[in-house]
Amino acid sequence: MRPKLVVDYLVYLIVRIFICVVQATALSVCARASKFLAWLANDVLKIRGKLVDQNLKHAFPDLTADQRHKLARRSWYHLCLMVCEIAHAPRKLHDTNWHKSIQMHDIHVQIEQALGRRPVVVLLGHFGNFELMGYCTGLLGFPTYTVARPLDNPFLHKYLEEFRSATGQIILPKQGSAPYIEKVLEQNGTLALLCDQNAGPKGCWVEFMNRPASYHKAISVFSMTSGAPVVFLYMRRIGGPMQFEMGVEGIYDPARDGAKGVKEVTQWYNDMLERVVRRDPEQYWWVHNRWKDDRPATKRRKEQEKKEAARVAQAA
Repeated sequence: MRPKLVVDYLVYLIVRIFICVVQATALSVCARASKFLAWLANDVLKIRGKLVDQNLKHAFPDLTADQRHKLARRSWYHLCLMVCEIAHAPRKLHDTNWHKSIQMHDIHVQIEQALGRRPVVVLLGHFGNFELMGYCTGLLGFPTYTVARPLDNPFLHKYLEEFRSATGQIILPKQGSAPYIEKVLEQNGTLALLCDQNAGPKGCWVEFMNRPASYHKAISVFSMTSGAPVVFLYMRRIGGPMQFEMGVEGIYDPARDGAKGVKEVTQWYNDMLERVVRRDPEQYWWVHNRWKDDRPATKRRKEQEKKEAARVAQAA
């Protein structure tokens, strides 16, 4: 066995042992442990501290340094508790008791779309417990096709894929999945995608939380070429552990709202994501370098000048 595979397997064993310990621990205890781990990561180890503070400073310029610090700690608490909830989900959430953990908000709209005779593109952000969203939609009888990048560790990848597909969610690889996606849309299937992943300098650049961010153009193209409505969903924590609200934040339907370009559709679903993030900012992944701008300096300057000109014209 190659050295890398040995290391990968040892990491996999450590993760599995950790998950077993979490599963054997009451969720109430997990919540208290998550508070300690959040303090440790944020206040002591200061993991990605500068990046998190910079992200919060741009997104919420009116917050003081102390307020940003407390918000960062709450964000770490959410991340730690999210891991615990995912570990407990196969034992805690079933088709007979999911309603005890999940409240629905305007979800009937999504159900109507899923039961229609058109394809549907469902979008989520790195917000709330997005991993449980696909798991729970499967429980409700609405399996989705989800595009996800394979993990570098093949053992962890197989384990995570088994969790994701346990209730009917079908995972498509990020590379080479275009023919499968085309077939899903042709057969009026439901395609679920994380919309806030960095697409690099050649992506579609739109405003998100007071800064430009790069997005994959394919998300908008899927809707434009198939006529599929784009449904923005969220799953936010509303109480203690394993207590969520699942809801529809907005729908863009080309048949109803008229055809839009790639940039317009991209800006629309970013506005939806920004709305849910601003309501519950501690439930967003601020540790993620979402606003990495690796475009050439000239292109960034021209984009900024264009934005300033648009603001001046709007004010006039």
